[in-house]
Amino acid sequence: MSFISPDAGTDRVFNNADSFAMVFDRTWKQLRTGSDPEVSQSDHLEQVLSAMGDHPFLISSPDMARQVAAFRIRLLELN
Repeated sequence: MSFISPDAGTDRVFNNADSFAMVFDRTWKQLRTGSDPEVSQSDHLEQVLSAMGDHPFLISSPDMARQVAAFRIRLLELN
């Protein structure tokens, strides 16, 4: 599955943390909706990162992308 664009009107994404965060937030919410509520946060994170596998920032900086994802989860209290 390809990553979900941050803006339905454009396919523009960039190799930076801001672009990654926007796509991450949307992908997290979209995949969480309708999914099994028993799926752990860490399993859901892996599903989201897998769905975003072709995002340039995740490809070039996978460790930093995971840090950004963890920060977004804490910041937005995603569950």
